[in-house]
Amino acid sequence: MDSQTGTNSRDRILDVATKIAQAHGYGGLNLRTLAEEVGIKAASLYHHFPSKADLATAVAKRYWEGAAKNLEMLSAKMSDPAERLRRFPGTFRASLESDNRICLCSFMTAEFDDLPEQVKREVEAFTDINVAWLSKTLVAAGIVSSRDSKKRAYAIFAAVAGAQLMARGRSDIKLFDGLIKNYQAAGLLPS
Repeated sequence: MDSQTGTNSRDRILDVATKIAQAHGYGGLNLRTLAEEVGIKAASLYHHFPSKADLATAVAKRYWEGAAKNLEMLSAKMSDPAERLRRFPGTFRASLESDNRICLCSFMTAEFDDLPEQVKREVEAFTDINVAWLSKTLVAAGIVSSRDSKKRAYAIFAAVAGAQLMARGRSDIKLFDGLIKNYQAAGLLPS
């Protein structure tokens, strides 16, 4: 039973830490505030995560692993690769729908120079899994050749993440939707 409670506490810490990091980034991840929100003593955090870097690493890793699962589910649910590409921006829109937050790894990328090395690796993994999925899906859809797929995948990833950032800055999810429609009209994403 203790291990179950420990797992639940760890998951709760990671859930709350993710929300904080999506709103305030790595720099805004205050362990004392996190402990208060979780409803535990700050010392209890150190039982699960010996340092802020360890916590942020676990948060970023869990985040990109969740994103990878979501992309796999999208691929499994949608047989048409062009339809999967049309739905990709929705993976970023979901953060905006959750109290105008942005992608945790996008936020941490903006702080990249100040991140511990172990956190940087997990943040980079998020970009890597998204770009790999986009690249594979672009080829499957017959939109670009395998030779050009990675360049196009980076462009789509940057455009969608940028649209999310702009929409958050204005607290305007309709701006995000409008930008995605513009990307479709310009041919970056299938319409």
